Amino acid sequence: MSLTYTQEFPPKNINLESIIALVGRANASLSRYDGLLESLVNPQVLLSPLVMKEAELSSRIEGTIATANEVYQQQAGEKFAPEKDADIHEILNYRSTLRIAGQNIYDSPLSLHMLREMHANLMQGVRGQDKNPGKFRNTQNWIGPRGCTMKEATYVPPSPLIMNDLLEQFIEYANIDNETIDPIVQAALIHAQFELIHPFDDGNGRIGRILIPLFLVRRRCIVSPSLYISGYLESNRETYYQYLDNISDKGDWLEWIVFFLNAVVKQSEDNLLLVRKIIGLYEKKKREISDLLHTDQAIYILDLLFDTPVFRANELHKRLGIQRQRAAQYIRSLKSEGIVTEIRPSRGRTPALLSFDDLWKITDQQ
Repeated sequence: MSLTYTQEFPPKNINLESIIALVGRANASLSRYDGLLESLVNPQVLLSPLVMKEAELSSRIEGTIATANEVYQQQAGEKFAPEKDADIHEILNYRSTLRIAGQNIYDSPLSLHMLREMHANLMQGVRGQDKNPGKFRNTQNWIGPRGCTMKEATYVPPSPLIMNDLLEQFIEYANIDNETIDPIVQAALIHAQFELIHPFDDGNGRIGRILIPLFLVRRRCIVSPSLYISGYLESNRETYYQYLDNISDKGDWLEWIVFFLNAVVKQSEDNLLLVRKIIGLYEKKKREISDLLHTDQAIYILDLLFDTPVFRANELHKRLGIQRQRAAQYIRSLKSEGIVTEIRPSRGRTPALLSFDDLWKITDQQ
């Protein structure tokens, strides 16, 4: 195997003029979505369902089959088989990594240290925790069917002998803030290059996808790292991998950029509609719950439903610090009006498991 890495980065002489209309459309779509994000009064609550859904979809690309609903159920104390528990843990780690990195990106440039921290958090206590969490690989890896040899691999990343130089080059380019470089095109190049370098023994795909919204925040394209394109990538998984392969095989960056721009357009437009629906549901339920319960704590109950749409009946008592009898009365009223539904009835000392189904009807469309 050659120790040289043939793909020049950043690539030169890409004919972006041929796709200038698509570049403009991607920026316009992202700008409209960002305008909605800027208008949110309580983004942490309203965007919480999107963060969890992104964690589910990005993890699904890597073979995880747990759903966001199951994640919330497990957090509420439901028991699952060990394999499903492992999937859930991976999704929770992804959400945690995205949130922590998202908080830090405003103050710090992208760095190798940040990549290692993200990886350590992503791999903590899950399958792959034996593959050097938080450390770049020092051995040769390859991608292909399970159990294949390097000769049978579909892709062999660069040798660790040159990988550190490539990473330094990658970080330098990722931190360029130049108005002559379109930020969405730059994001496309950054994501692809990270996947091609494949610097970790495991978790490269997930880290690479987390980098996309982080970078767009750094370039001030969006106010928060809330553009998630894993839904598009998961729906077009084979094409996604094929275009990355075409970069390494043929040096074809342009078709990858076109694919990425279309992903940004589709996800910006879908997320815009999704967030609008979430806002509409929030306002509707705010009125309904206020009229139903006649309490100044209605807004806190509503926030609980959006932040934790599957929960135990006693969670209301714990979160609001109110008497158990009052919380139970609120739950009965919410159930009677169909605002929450019962997934599992109470069993002995285990309270009933409840679900805010109206939110799932929206987020499962993503």
